Amino acid sequence: MPSRRRRLVHWYRSRSLRGRLTFLSAAAVAVAIALSALACWFIVEKQLYSQVKTELLNAPQPRGVPSVLYCASSPQETPTPQGASPSEGNTPFRDVQFVIAKTGQVCFLERGGRAVLTEPGDTQAYHLKPGQSIVRDGSYANGDPAVIRISAVQGHNLGPVLAMVATPTKSIEDSLQGLAILLGAVSLGGILLAAVAGRLVAHSSLKPVDQLTDAVEHIARTEEVGTTIPVNGDDEIARLSTSFNSMSTALANSRERQTRLIADAGHELRTPLTSLRTNVDLLIRSNDTGRPLPPATKTKLLGNMKAQMQELTVLIGDLLQLSRPDTPKAGPNLTVVALHEIAGRAVERAKLRGPGLAFETTVDPWFAHGDAAGLERAVINLLDNAVKYSPPGGTIEVRLQQGVLTVRDHGPGIPPDELQYVFDRFWRSPSSRQLPGSGLGLSIVAQSVREAGGEVTLGPAQDGGPGALATVRLPGGPAPE
Repeated sequence: MPSRRRRLVHWYRSRSLRGRLTFLSAAAVAVAIALSALACWFIVEKQLYSQVKTELLNAPQPRGVPSVLYCASSPQETPTPQGASPSEGNTPFRDVQFVIAKTGQVCFLERGGRAVLTEPGDTQAYHLKPGQSIVRDGSYANGDPAVIRISAVQGHNLGPVLAMVATPTKSIEDSLQGLAILLGAVSLGGILLAAVAGRLVAHSSLKPVDQLTDAVEHIARTEEVGTTIPVNGDDEIARLSTSFNSMSTALANSRERQTRLIADAGHELRTPLTSLRTNVDLLIRSNDTGRPLPPATKTKLLGNMKAQMQELTVLIGDLLQLSRPDTPKAGPNLTVVALHEIAGRAVERAKLRGPGLAFETTVDPWFAHGDAAGLERAVINLLDNAVKYSPPGGTIEVRLQQGVLTVRDHGPGIPPDELQYVFDRFWRSPSSRQLPGSGLGLSIVAQSVREAGGEVTLGPAQDGGPGALATVRLPGGPAPE
């Protein structure tokens, strides 16, 4: 049995989805039809036998024992005439079998009467009182099935006598057998029709899945992400199609961003690498030709190489920072961060980079939940951006109040038509492309703030004066908890 079950499971799992749906639908219909057919057969059987037993119980009972009976000690013996006491009345039945309780003799109204038998060991009939009746399933002596009514009759000098009247049920069993054959044929036809209908339903239901499969295979074969399939309705298949279209569009956008990032990174890396290669080639050529460079020129050249290496280091660090998912997250790196302490350290660092600038700082305690290193780099990038664009001797205002950090410089500001691009990767204003930088600083700010559940904006100063105003809003509170 376990081996047969394993083979059945293996066969089912090796089928296609369409084959499984066809099999399951046909099996479900087969079980339903089989149960319905069995229920119908048993109901008809019960109704037919109940009707026969009811008619038999309602039939007139013998009022007494006839004066002459043909008796034998068993139904198989030839009955012989035997006198009985005068009856209390003639029975309206001619084919009635009488059983004398005290002798066990079986008697009939006529010679050659048909004997009827009940189940062996059925002794309840001997405890019946005159006028009481019971109905039993039995048979004739020749084996034909019958339903028997047993009634108690007082036979005077014969003692208690059981009058047994039988109704043949062979016609009922023949009808039930024919009904079983008919129900079996109808069930088989219904199962075949269910299999065909299940095949058609599976084909129609899985058509969107076939389209989805074709689209996935097309993407796997051609790597053309962005392929979509039509969506019809709002059922589960439609939801699956919508989810696939969203995933395909997201993959296309991701590939586009990746391609753009690689192109922009290659463009930004080309400049320092070209400068480094030129300087290295110049040093090698001077040594190969035996004409060493003047010490001042060599020192300047090495200084430029060091500056280019630092620019490469910063650029690679920025790229690694931006390689993380650009969505809010929760993990072991997220802790309670003292934003006012981060702002204080960032201001001290900015003072070193802009020694001639004045800083006006107003910082209130504020604690946020986020990545401490990422938020510190974001604040430093904002201050570095303010230092870069501030005029000599200018003022940078830094304020942290109620979870809102603002950094305002008094530089040239940002043109209104460029505000929508300031947080894009590698974007640099045309007027500031001669300044050092890779165009990734504000992108890192936006990503770090979003990871902490906050938001950042950059725009003109609210008082209408010169300069730009960067605003960072982070959820949190004035206390660590």
